[in-house]
Amino acid sequence: MQNLKKLIEDAWIDRTLLANHDYTTAIETVIDRLDCGEIRVAELIGNRWHTNEWIKKAVILYFPIRQMAEIEVGPFVFHDKMKLKTDYKKTGVRVVPHAIARYGAYLAKGVIMMPSYVNIGAYVDEGTMVDTWATVGSCAQVGKHCHLSGGVGIGGVLEPIQASPVIIEDNCFLGSRAIVVEGVHLEKEVVLGANVVLTASTKIIDVTGDSPVEYKSFVPERSVVIPGSYTKKFPAGDYQVPCALIIGKRKESTDKKTSLNDALRDNNVAV
Repeated sequence: MQNLKKLIEDAWIDRTLLANHDYTTAIETVIDRLDCGEIRVAELIGNRWHTNEWIKKAVILYFPIRQMAEIEVGPFVFHDKMKLKTDYKKTGVRVVPHAIARYGAYLAKGVIMMPSYVNIGAYVDEGTMVDTWATVGSCAQVGKHCHLSGGVGIGGVLEPIQASPVIIEDNCFLGSRAIVVEGVHLEKEVVLGANVVLTASTKIIDVTGDSPVEYKSFVPERSVVIPGSYTKKFPAGDYQVPCALIIGKRKESTDKKTSLNDALRDNNVAV
């Protein structure tokens, strides 16, 4: 692994090395290992998530060493540099037409892809449902038994190289059209209501106590989150700006596969 890392780092500094077979083989080896889940762009070490920047660099370097080619799938024709994933039957993944995952993305056993999209470098763990028109961006990390409802957008990240990927931990439920981008981290069992938008600058405000508690780029475990707004002063006047509100906690006794409506009903909120 250290040898692979050195070859990638050297090629990152000097792109002329991409003409050398040893370096292109190293890049292809990293993508192969990403595809089968042997390595991942981000991983939990102890109680902290660590981003492997050199693996992200390998993903970026994979593009210039690939050639554009037509890909024919029945009557459908694509024109791209990336191969598509295959061997779904062997790996135990259910893929409904027209779901697409790029080679270099990892889908664990029991993943279900409705017509949706998973990009290169992403990691989707076992039992997760990627529902209709949901997207999982490059290098995003999605845990076990999550549900990404229809139209959910999980942002990707390749550059800047030091940027952190989106991390969705185990048993999270993301309501329809929720958006999580720019390295936001959801701890386990978080529930996002429909249309919640979380970016690196979004205020995430816990309103369950006597005074508000504010988070940025992070949602604590078992939080139930809905869209909200707060008043911000501008030169032209006071206007409402979007935020996200933590309005309660998912109950310990609640089934992890509970519906979004049940989680919201527990907290006396309709969305």
